[in-house]
Amino acid sequence: MNPATLIILSLLLVSWPIQPTPSHAFDSIFSFGDSYIDTGNINLLGKKFSDPPYSDNSPYGQTFFHRPSGRYSDGRLIVDFLAEEFGLPYLKPYLDKKGSFRQGANFAVDGATALDPTFLKQHNLTVASNSLRTTISSQLQWFKELKPSLCQTTKDCRDYFGRSLFIVGLIEERDYLEMQSSDLNMMMSCAPTIVRIIGGTIKELLDQGARTVVVPGIIPMGCLPAILTDFKFHGDNSSFDLKTGCVETYNKLSRYHNSLLLKAVKELRVKYPHAKIIFADIYKPVMNFVRFPQRYGFTSRPLIVCCGKGGEYNFLSFAMCGSPHVTACQNPSTYLNWDGLRLTETAYRYITKSWLRGPYADPPILDARTK
Repeated sequence: MNPATLIILSLLLVSWPIQPTPSHAFDSIFSFGDSYIDTGNINLLGKKFSDPPYSDNSPYGQTFFHRPSGRYSDGRLIVDFLAEEFGLPYLKPYLDKKGSFRQGANFAVDGATALDPTFLKQHNLTVASNSLRTTISSQLQWFKELKPSLCQTTKDCRDYFGRSLFIVGLIEERDYLEMQSSDLNMMMSCAPTIVRIIGGTIKELLDQGARTVVVPGIIPMGCLPAILTDFKFHGDNSSFDLKTGCVETYNKLSRYHNSLLLKAVKELRVKYPHAKIIFADIYKPVMNFVRFPQRYGFTSRPLIVCCGKGGEYNFLSFAMCGSPHVTACQNPSTYLNWDGLRLTETAYRYITKSWLRGPYADPPILDARTK
């Protein structure tokens, strides 16, 4: 993409507001993933299942909700902006059993993975956290448990889910981060299995009646301050890209994973020609934020964490956001990264716009919506 085109796109992303779509194209939203779209399931599971930082502590949620809301950001997430676009309420976490889920449910859980812990053990891969909370398979099982309360017959379910928007992804990143391995080849060897699991989940949902499915890729992991801090700590400066400041080996892994995922999406489109299966690219917009931060209103040092404490990137694993005496920056809207692993509301807003109208979704969600 040439620089002139990129400037035009960045201006459009900054200027486009998110407003309810008059047609109310979708009656409900169902999402599967990890902390990038978790709206509170991890808190309902309890802290014994999670690692710091904890999203039920301040200053999480300070920008929009003005209180911790179960979201790992200062405000709204991609799923929240999608709900606003289609005139739907913010998605309730599935584990909050109160009320109706007729307008959608969020099955995403912080720390969720595609790979089962058994797979990691069988391949002698050490896991970073003490316990893996859920997998995409367990989230799919929750969906199946909820299904009888939403529709009964095959026809009813196809009609109901045919008017729903499904989001499946923003989960695989954790699979790679969980592997305490600097062996790029080892992590890349797991990518086909991870993508196969995601593809299988999408297939099951399509068989259940889903007709519009958004399949996000993963972000440039080498630009995460948590990764950057770890590489700096071990003195591995040779892995850094001098132009972006990111760890190229991890970004290479992200690109490889996304290429496999896009291939899987194209194969599913052939098998399910009646469905709209949307590949949503998060890698490219985040890299644009890193390369040209000031075009989007971000600080000139986009790899610095807003909510953190200490170190070159304002990130230390023992003093993470939500911990005592850790505060947030004065203006989160000028930061790309919120807590070292996740993004700010402003970043999520720009990404959502690029998925709704393009250019970073194929096809754009608004072009694929149910008529």
